[in-house]
Amino acid sequence: MNIKPLGERVVIKKFETENVTASGIVLPDSAKEESNVAEVVAISEELKNSEEIQVDIAVGDKVLYSKYAGTEVEVDGDKVIVIKYQDLLAVLA
Repeated sequence: MNIKPLGERVVIKKFETENVTASGIVLPDSAKEESNVAEVVAISEELKNSEEIQVDIAVGDKVLYSKYAGTEVEVDGDKVIVIKYQDLLAVLA
């Protein structure tokens, strides 16, 4: 199943953080810090065709997003976040 965001929204997939530190210590899930880096999975047609908003992202870009923004949903076993375009903070090079 494909997911198509509506309005000025983007679908992103969060990157999982490592469970082992550089020195080899295994971290439990309760000690892990939530990452706010994700990959763009889909962009709404409204954003792609907008003349008012300059969209500086493409599918596959790594982005930094606001920590408490968006709605997390599960699609085909993958957890993705549907987020407003304005809640994206930066594109990572």
